[in-house]
Amino acid sequence: MSRITQRLINLFLLFLVLIFILFEEIVWEGIAAPIYRRVHALRILQKLEVFLLRMPGWFIVLFFVAMLLSVEILGIYAGAMFVSGHLLFGATLYGAKIPIAAFTFWMFRVTEEKLMRFGWFRYLYETVMRIVDNIKSLEIYRKTLTKAKVWKRYLKRRWRRWKERFFGTETGTVKRIKRLYRMLKSVLKRG
Repeated sequence: MSRITQRLINLFLLFLVLIFILFEEIVWEGIAAPIYRRVHALRILQKLEVFLLRMPGWFIVLFFVAMLLSVEILGIYAGAMFVSGHLLFGATLYGAKIPIAAFTFWMFRVTEEKLMRFGWFRYLYETVMRIVDNIKSLEIYRKTLTKAKVWKRYLKRRWRRWKERFFGTETGTVKRIKRLYRMLKSVLKRG
């Protein structure tokens, strides 16, 4: 294989790894996982969990596939909006898909046993997990992840310094906002 071909393959792999890391580290760990934990704790979802577990497998598969497809279509459309220059709309659309993705992940965890009874579903799931494992086993993934973690720590330190610099001392405006927040919170608790 020529050096140019090998470099193009490495560049493509780096691109895939960066997308995967971006999704896993930033979107999932930073945004979707906390939403998932909060969604999982909702009392109404505990009732929905009982409802879903009573439903036949075909219903669960149809509902899950519909939710998954809607999340993926929203993601693709958000990406298209980014590429076409509609950054704010793309970001809003992507942000809107995160709670739906968290709900879909929750639904998968709750109904996984019933979903895996379908051979085609189990095959697709295992294939996707094998691809993810293959990506994670790549040296380029491990190196990029290590560098991403270093950057993440650096950016967190910078963010803390910036917050301390501009919001560390309580100005009159910050005090008024906090007082208004406490007042609003107490009014909502009474109501």
